[in-house]
Amino acid sequence: MEIQWRKSSKSSNAEGSNCLELAVHEGEILLRESDNPDVVIHTSRSKLRAFLGGAKEGEFDDLA
Repeated sequence: MEIQWRKSSKSSNAEGSNCLELAVHEGEILLRESDNPDVVIHTSRSKLRAFLGGAKEGEFDDLA
């Protein structure tokens, strides 16, 4: 089964590839950068959910 990568509609291709891509494969969440697709981080849904919750509350705004 081919992995179906997804990226945000907010991602821009103005600089080539400046986006993060996510996928679900065999129950795991996969994360990669579009300009370096060979490096893939594997995580769980619960860890991603916790991260996204913090991001939605602005916990990482100072990094952007």
